[in-house]
Amino acid sequence: MAPNARFFSQNSPQLPRLPVPPLKTTLERYLRSVKPFVDEKEFKVTQALAEKFSGGVGEKLQKLLEDRAKKTENWLADWWLNSAYLEFRAPVVVFSNPGLVFPRRQISSRDEQVAHASQVISAALDFKVRLDTNQIAQEKMGPHLLDMSQYFKVLGTCRIPALKRDKLRLPDQNAPSTHIVVMHNNHFFKVNVYGDHGGPISQGQILAQLKDCVSNSKETAPPVGILTSEHRDNWAKAHEILSQSAKNKAVFDAIETCLFLVCIDGPPSPAERAAPNKFTSAALKMTHGGGSLGNSGNRWFDKTIQFVFGPDGEVGLTYEHSPAEGQPIAVMMDHIVNYCAQQPRPQQPAIKFAKPLKLQFEVKSEVSGLIEQAKTNLDKLVDDLEMYSFAYTGYGKEYIKSQKLSPDSYVQMAIQYAFYRLHNVPGAHYESAATRRFIHGRTETIRSCSSESIKFAQTMLDGGASANEKASTLRSAIKAHKDYATLALAGEGVDRHFLGLRLIATENQIELPEFFKDAAFTRSSYMRLSTSQVAGRSESFMCYGPLVPDGYACCYNPRANDIIFGTSAHNSCSETSARNFASALEESFTDMQRILNLSPLAKL
Repeated sequence: MAPNARFFSQNSPQLPRLPVPPLKTTLERYLRSVKPFVDEKEFKVTQALAEKFSGGVGEKLQKLLEDRAKKTENWLADWWLNSAYLEFRAPVVVFSNPGLVFPRRQISSRDEQVAHASQVISAALDFKVRLDTNQIAQEKMGPHLLDMSQYFKVLGTCRIPALKRDKLRLPDQNAPSTHIVVMHNNHFFKVNVYGDHGGPISQGQILAQLKDCVSNSKETAPPVGILTSEHRDNWAKAHEILSQSAKNKAVFDAIETCLFLVCIDGPPSPAERAAPNKFTSAALKMTHGGGSLGNSGNRWFDKTIQFVFGPDGEVGLTYEHSPAEGQPIAVMMDHIVNYCAQQPRPQQPAIKFAKPLKLQFEVKSEVSGLIEQAKTNLDKLVDDLEMYSFAYTGYGKEYIKSQKLSPDSYVQMAIQYAFYRLHNVPGAHYESAATRRFIHGRTETIRSCSSESIKFAQTMLDGGASANEKASTLRSAIKAHKDYATLALAGEGVDRHFLGLRLIATENQIELPEFFKDAAFTRSSYMRLSTSQVAGRSESFMCYGPLVPDGYACCYNPRANDIIFGTSAHNSCSETSARNFASALEESFTDMQRILNLSPLAKL
């Protein structure tokens, strides 16, 4: 197999480094972005603080950040990995790990469940072979080549808990992994999926391995995997206790180095059974597994990729977010869905390959107590997370494009409108923008809430406004969003720049400037809306939990004639409801199409 590094060396040097925007420019953009969240008096205070920051300590911090950028390929990459992920102490479940729901499979038996799992495994291994042999096309955004390194961190990576800051174990290029780990009834099995011929074993051979795993795990084992759903410091302490056993260390090593996990689930949890529709029940399964009464013990939430197969045809994956964004995951999903839809491909069966090895943890009484505590803590998270997933079928991106409008900006304005019609206040709004045109690029924040988006929402709710006035404000809001998105994709947003200035201050023991303690900064950074577009060709969608207690999460897949949404809110907040938000979204899309059809205004 060709080493993955060969792919990087051909592409990464062609990519530019992430820029450090001029401080004055960032402050100007920031001041425009905070206007919806402050009154005139507060805005003057913010302006004064920005001016003081620009001419004072900000200038010093900017110089330090520029010096860092000269010495590193990407001044943000390590900081972002640590601050956004590895130092994040809340559970990865709900708060960090997304779920990705594949098209549901029609099955009627455990045999069919396992057979489809073997097909998906075979498809994922085909994707891995294509990666290893440089058959994944170099991606571009317009004229810009995109960094492809995230693709090589998806299969074989694992997060490892540690106090204060976790670690990330990446694939060993000198000793490529040849196994997966299968979970059933909370048992773990090491399954070799490469044979003596150097390639993946056939789908039939994979199926035989899976049947062997299922037949050897009829009784439910202690749910050690549920520990991975814990607060990171709690899990780190449990991990340290378990690691005192050489046997447990070997189990950890097998899990950490496997290409991916395969979770063959039992009956759905009460939360899944109570879900309002099949989209939502699948979303709950992929996000958290249903808690202690479901299949959450049949997971290892630290593994980058774990494919999940439910008994009612639910298929998807849960992914640990730290090594990659959603789009490489969605590309892999599209490959898998296409592979499974085709006629079975000719495969060369391996003559020799290792049989499944059952991996058994030694669980002492102290760890048993920690498992019980993890069950209690996870069940609280499960009970508090409300999800509502649905397909809006009124129209899709083809209609939006027919209006000469950006589909993503259009959806973002629908989200803004839905929030405003429910709460009658501006909602600070995070949308993820990929900065992969730069080497080791990850994301920048698109601040979707703007003066234009609020004017649009207010005009739409004004019974006296004409269709032309409403359409005009919609087009203006979409343009404002698209303009900011263009800047964010070019590494010219405000949030990552400000993060860099704060972190360089901490690194140099410089007191945090008052500018970052201002009400405008706090309010505009308190993202009540956490959103992202993860596009896929199939009937699929991504889902995750809100960023803040009184917020919403909203991920969407805009297709030609429909838009699939995964939304969520917290039950503990009486002000928010994912179901109400979904209804408001549908109403918003309907209203927006109606006023566009009524308006003869020239297209922007």
